[in-house]
Amino acid sequence: MRELFDRDFDVLVIGGGITGCGVARDAAMRGLSVALVERDDFASGTSGRSSRLIHGGIRYLEHGRFKLVHESIRERQILLTIAPHLVKPLAFTWPIYQGARIGRLKLSAGLALYQLMALGRSHLPSLLGVKKTLEREPSLQRNRLKGGAVYYDAATDDSRLTVATAVSASDNGAVVVNHVSATRILRASEKAIGAELKSQNTSQTGDVRARVVVNATGVWQNAGNAIDHGVGSRGSKGVHIAVPRERIGNHDAVTMISSVDGRVMFCLPAGRQAIIGTTDTWTDEAPEAVHASMADVDYLLRSANSYFPDARLAFEDVVSAWAGIRPLVATQSNNPTSASREHSIVADASGVISVTGGKLTTYRAMAAEVVDRVQQTLGQNIRRAPTDTLPLETESSDDEIRRIGQGDPQLTEPLVAGLVYTPAHLIHGVKRCMAKTLSDLLIRRLHLAFETHDHGKDVASLAAEVVAPLLGWDERAKRARISEYNADVERMFAIS
Repeated sequence: MRELFDRDFDVLVIGGGITGCGVARDAAMRGLSVALVERDDFASGTSGRSSRLIHGGIRYLEHGRFKLVHESIRERQILLTIAPHLVKPLAFTWPIYQGARIGRLKLSAGLALYQLMALGRSHLPSLLGVKKTLEREPSLQRNRLKGGAVYYDAATDDSRLTVATAVSASDNGAVVVNHVSATRILRASEKAIGAELKSQNTSQTGDVRARVVVNATGVWQNAGNAIDHGVGSRGSKGVHIAVPRERIGNHDAVTMISSVDGRVMFCLPAGRQAIIGTTDTWTDEAPEAVHASMADVDYLLRSANSYFPDARLAFEDVVSAWAGIRPLVATQSNNPTSASREHSIVADASGVISVTGGKLTTYRAMAAEVVDRVQQTLGQNIRRAPTDTLPLETESSDDEIRRIGQGDPQLTEPLVAGLVYTPAHLIHGVKRCMAKTLSDLLIRRLHLAFETHDHGKDVASLAAEVVAPLLGWDERAKRARISEYNADVERMFAIS
């Protein structure tokens, strides 16, 4: 924070989700002096509660969102290229059942258009007969099955992608801090000139000065905070559940049409688990408090059981359930599923540039547009940064973690039996990925909280012991951090 207070910046970015981190990286790579502040942790909001997909958006074709699909396909290919360790190809099987809302003819036409828009940037989709569909996914409901199709998208670790983008921004010269709130926009002669900051951990306060302020707070723009935004957005709640994959038996991803309401949704492979999602309902809930309801979980279980009847999934099979809020551009539509996923960039009377809407997949393109506006505001010629070609990380996190564990067997022992996470992952999270709390580590750097029934509570003490020397925690601080972690997971993973 001292560095934030000791210099003036070209641009201050408020909000450390994927969009804000993307803006900071892009601006820094253009040679601008950049500060980014996040009141909690990178990806602690919507960016860390997604379907973990980088997808071309085939389902948006149904609503005529051709521009968004084209952009999403392009961005998917770029992310596969610049972050191959974080974004990986994923095959989807789309089974077709008699009487389904999207039948064989409609799906065939959609896939043909999807591939045409991809211009050869993905594997060719193909239609399947009943036998081939069941060879790909033998656990599927067989009754009334008429065949299927296979197409290709990509999967990611949403939190790691966001953190990697924040680290890359820092590596390119940006001053990037988490757990620091922007409590008030500073103005002179009615023009925004920075923000008043407060550390969440130390209560340290001070002012950061910048020639341009960017508001990338997403759904927090509707939360009555102290940041003027000037752009209308509306929150759509999306809930996911994770269940043991062996119960479902899916080989790859499966595209489903909910038997409850006809929505397109997914069953996704995630290591030992399958992720089922998502819901899509308008909400006025506070972003930091949003969580799954019993009705949400019931909807997802019923939808999955109609496709995988032998699974007989019940509430007790749910390992974790979580919710995020999509910041959609304000609309009069009563159906959030049909609302646009495109983004909006506006500036208020004081010059604060606000961005809302968009998707995880298109964050890089959104960020480039925002920084174009920043350069225009600064009176500079627009010079695009090579964010579409330069690797997101110079060395993968996996390689760095292996190096940390070399020579010390204790650092490579699993924290939880059956999961890949080790003390070396924790050390890497603090030293390289700016983790400050146990929630930063166990929820976002490791995803351990999503993959255990107790959401990492049993391992929190061990994790605190590992990182205490790095973070300067004494016994009292360790107890406080563990208590805070327990409260965080109760709030995030509660089902009510």
